[in-house]
Amino acid sequence: MEIVKKKAISNKSWCMLAGLIFFFLGMLAVYGVGVYNDSEQYITMHIHREPLYPLFLALFRGLCGDGYLPVAAAVQGILTAFGIWTLTRFLAARFGLRLWEEVLLLLLQLAPHLVTRYVSALHIFVENSVMSEALCFPLFSFFLYFLLRMLLEDKRCDAVFALLFAWLLSMTRGQMMTTILLWALLLFGKLLIRKRYRALFIPLAAVAAAFLLRSLAVHMYNYAVTGYFMGNTYGKVNTLTNVMYACDEEDGEVFPEGSLERTFFDDFYQKAMERELNHAFSGTGFGERAAHLEEKHDDLKFEVLEAGFSVYYFGLGKVDYYEQSSMSDEMAGKMMIKLLPACFGQWLYDYVLLCRNGFVRSIAVVHPLITPIAFLLYLAAAGLSLRQVWKKRNPQAAVVCLAALLFIAANVCATSITIMCLSRYMIYGFSVFYIALYLLLREEMIVFQSKEKQRR
Repeated sequence: MEIVKKKAISNKSWCMLAGLIFFFLGMLAVYGVGVYNDSEQYITMHIHREPLYPLFLALFRGLCGDGYLPVAAAVQGILTAFGIWTLTRFLAARFGLRLWEEVLLLLLQLAPHLVTRYVSALHIFVENSVMSEALCFPLFSFFLYFLLRMLLEDKRCDAVFALLFAWLLSMTRGQMMTTILLWALLLFGKLLIRKRYRALFIPLAAVAAAFLLRSLAVHMYNYAVTGYFMGNTYGKVNTLTNVMYACDEEDGEVFPEGSLERTFFDDFYQKAMERELNHAFSGTGFGERAAHLEEKHDDLKFEVLEAGFSVYYFGLGKVDYYEQSSMSDEMAGKMMIKLLPACFGQWLYDYVLLCRNGFVRSIAVVHPLITPIAFLLYLAAAGLSLRQVWKKRNPQAAVVCLAALLFIAANVCATSITIMCLSRYMIYGFSVFYIALYLLLREEMIVFQSKEKQRR
């Protein structure tokens, strides 16, 4: 396959960028800034939230005063436009795409924004919203840009920038720590294939350094904001929620009679049963059980676990919110470690169902008719990738597909451990998957046309 590298930015490319900016600013003008339940936590720099997006908002609050939210939303849209444009230009140059194909790639990257606005249950336009996803989208586009350059080209700076954007993503949303691991895995594989064995320690050392630096940065941020040198709380409460959902009454026997953990468990289990927030009320079918867990997760977490922890720890006296939050998270971690082995079978069943929905939502919507089609698309993408490698063709499209599939798998599996796989958590993989699938089909078509010419 011929590869064409564009040295200069054409007028058509500038027009695409202008069109993207016009689209995002136009959506902001039409729908305004979206402020939702979680928005206040970002604005107030809440202990539950990662630092980067609250700091992003604080920057514009300091520059613009009370009217900063529309300005921040406009910048979010412009950054997203630049991210989409940059990734599209790289892929167009690398694969020698024609103009209509560039437009197709642009539309595929706009699709997640339209899906979350017009198809998902929340009906939000992410880039207009006060949500960390609004910053994750452009950061993810730039991460993909440098990651694919790292894989398809051989410049060390691309690996450094890909890791930097992965780290920034992890500082924006905890679930995006998977991008750091993805970066390390793909770089490790590239070094291994090229037999650069002496350099294999680099991705391992870089991951350790990235996670250590992230933890230190989060602790320093929270110390500056709250006065407590601590990490973000609530992750363990999230994870305990899905564990408690899978528990039966006898599972509480893992705690000694009269212990604080046993008291919490008995209280949580009783309230969960009273409000039908347990797996016993989920129905028999796969879809029914997954839907019940996704519907009841927040109720179980907020109305039962968080409420119970708060009442107890605030009742101790002289305990402020940050101490209570830290103690609740610590207790949740202790309970989870002991409970999970006792209910592992039920929990694993739920985990697989959540992953199933997560894989579907990454590229489609959960529906009895659409779900099998989604998995057939996964099989088709994997099969075409293997076919290209097996036939020893130019594997560039297969590399893009590998990155897409690995990211989706990491994102789904990591998210399902702590919470349910809502569309806005999964949507990052949508565009890159369909871009990869298109590039694979395009490669097959080029080979087919070449063979037809030879026959003639």
